[in-house]
Amino acid sequence: GPTKLAKANVSSSLDLESEDISLETTVPTTEDVSSSDEQRNGSQKVTRQLIERKELLHNVQLLKIELSQKNLIIDNMKADHMSKIEELEERLNDTLHQKQVLVLRLDNQLKLTQEENRKQQALRKQEMEAILLRQQQLEETNRQLCEKAGELRRSLRDLDLSQDRYQELRGLPEDKISIQEYVAMRFYEVVTPLRDQLIELSVKNSSVTEELDMHRTKMKTLIESYEEERRLRTELEMRSQRLTLELADTKQQIQDGDYRRENYPNIKRERDNFEAELKELKRRYETVDLSHAAVTRERDTLSKEVATLQQSVTLLQKDKEYLHRQNMELSVRCAHEEDRLERLQVQLEDAKKAREDTYEKYVASRFDHYKSEYESKLREELENIRLKTSQEIGNLQRTSREMYERENRNLREARDGAVLERDRAVAAERDAQSRYDQLLEQFRQLQLGTDSRVAELSNQAKLHSFEAERANMVKDETAKALAQCQLECEKHQKKLELLTQEFYRLQTSSERRVAELHTQNAEQASRLQTYEKLEQELDQVTMQAAEIENEEEAERVLFSYGYGANVPTTAKRRLKQSVHLARRVLQLERQNTSLRRELESHKSQTGQISEELLAANQLLQQTQQPYSYLIETVRQRDAQISVLKERVTSLEGDVSSLRKERTALEQVKNNMAADLERLLNHQEVHKGTVDISITHHCKHKKARVFSESKKERNHAGWFLGFRVLDPLHHTTDVNSKTLKQESPLPAQRVVSF
Repeated sequence: GPTKLAKANVSSSLDLESEDISLETTVPTTEDVSSSDEQRNGSQKVTRQLIERKELLHNVQLLKIELSQKNLIIDNMKADHMSKIEELEERLNDTLHQKQVLVLRLDNQLKLTQEENRKQQALRKQEMEAILLRQQQLEETNRQLCEKAGELRRSLRDLDLSQDRYQELRGLPEDKISIQEYVAMRFYEVVTPLRDQLIELSVKNSSVTEELDMHRTKMKTLIESYEEERRLRTELEMRSQRLTLELADTKQQIQDGDYRRENYPNIKRERDNFEAELKELKRRYETVDLSHAAVTRERDTLSKEVATLQQSVTLLQKDKEYLHRQNMELSVRCAHEEDRLERLQVQLEDAKKAREDTYEKYVASRFDHYKSEYESKLREELENIRLKTSQEIGNLQRTSREMYERENRNLREARDGAVLERDRAVAAERDAQSRYDQLLEQFRQLQLGTDSRVAELSNQAKLHSFEAERANMVKDETAKALAQCQLECEKHQKKLELLTQEFYRLQTSSERRVAELHTQNAEQASRLQTYEKLEQELDQVTMQAAEIENEEEAERVLFSYGYGANVPTTAKRRLKQSVHLARRVLQLERQNTSLRRELESHKSQTGQISEELLAANQLLQQTQQPYSYLIETVRQRDAQISVLKERVTSLEGDVSSLRKERTALEQVKNNMAADLERLLNHQEVHKGTVDISITHHCKHKKARVFSESKKERNHAGWFLGFRVLDPLHHTTDVNSKTLKQESPLPAQRVVSF
């Protein structure tokens, strides 16, 4: 905004100076021509028509000069409007670019989340399929075992043999005997001696039961005598306990009377001490509460300052981006201004040559006095032009240097902040990944543990059911059949152990496979991350190259980032990049065509203005002495107008600087008012704490004085007590006044802290 207006004013001032120079170069020619006309036509008479014609020509020349000035003003306004339009178009392009970048980021994030969800679903499906396959295998083995157990149960039902059948089976070899017959034979061998023992034991049991009945009768009589003795004993114990309690009560009453009489002053002293400690703790609690309130207020102010600082950081980032774009614009415009300066220098050289030619003509027609005056004027004008051009060049160089330095400093700070932010983000990502791995490992361990526990419980339940059925079937059978069944059970347990070992072996192999898949997944993720970083860098480089207007600088940026290397990219991404570059090419072509049209229009305008200038010079050559004086006065007024314009611009600069100083002073005033309010708040808090401590101290003094007065119990003591209280009130008032006067110092310390 203001820099562009200043540049436009500088260009307009340079154009006006070039026009002044061109007009001043024509003055000597007109004077020379008029003098030559006077010498040549001195003897002729000037008619009235010729004078009117010259006046009309002079008026036409003045109108043309005014028209040229208005055309310059219109051109300046057009340039201002064009610059504003360019700024708005650049802002629109920036916003569109940001929108496209955000849309691309959103698409990439959606694709990544969809791919991650798809991968997780695939992993879950694989795990479920493996679990279902393992469950089917275990169900199949369980069904086979159940069938075998049922066959064994059905085969071991009828195991009773007669003695003849036993003798017959014993005579046969073992190969020809079936499992049922073999088990029945072994069962008979075990059961027959047990049956004999059972008969003997039944006889013994009958004799033992008779003896037991006798002993029971004796036991009942003994129990009755024992109950009587126990009842008598309980009555005696209750009497003894009652007597002992009465004795203890009497002793306690005696001891209580002695203890109260001896320890009454100690207890009273302890009560006083406890009351004093209670008051001290209350005072401390009040002070701590006040300090806590002050700390909470400071915390709120600090949180507000943090919020304002965050907003200022965001604003500074936006300012940095705006200054970067403005720097690019100024660099381009600086190049244009340098070209224009070169053209002005060429025009200046041409003006110098024309002035030298006119000076030679002037030397030929005038005396030495006018020659020296003209040389001095020419030297002063050349010196003024040189000083102005050097000042403009110095100002442009200084502003560009300051701008580049400020931009470099802002970019360094932004780079440091981005590096710190990246390190924090990487650390947070690592912590999150480690926690995710730990939780995933714990979940899998728990899942495996629960699966194994469920399998074990199901197997145990089946075994228990099998054993219960078998116990109901063989509860009346002998120990031989039980031993045989135990042998079969051990065989099944061995098979079960083999199956569990096979299960654990498969489990370890599956865990190993899962670990391998995790490592492969991590490697693929790292490769994918590097690939995405390469693609993002490639996108940024292509977009940066598309934004640069100069083709050589764009090629330099591309080759600096390794353009032309074998970087794998997708067809969709290449299509997006080509679309962005095509849009940029179309935009540049439109700008090129518009600039060509403007150049052609400017060329035609310059041709017309040059023709008008030649016609005006011819008319000025034809004018005589009084009209040349009028033209000189018009030029002097133009010079005065330019001086006044420069003064107005300098005064506007002074006004802007004064406004900045006023805003700075208002900011300082607001800061001082905030500090003053904070100081007053701390001063009030300190006054409250001081008043509390003074009142507490006065209460202690009053209590101590009144206790002394009660002990003395005379009129003199009462009088002295009141005399003590009056100075205490006086001293407390003085102390409170002094503390109120000294209170701002701690408040200032708190504020500074």
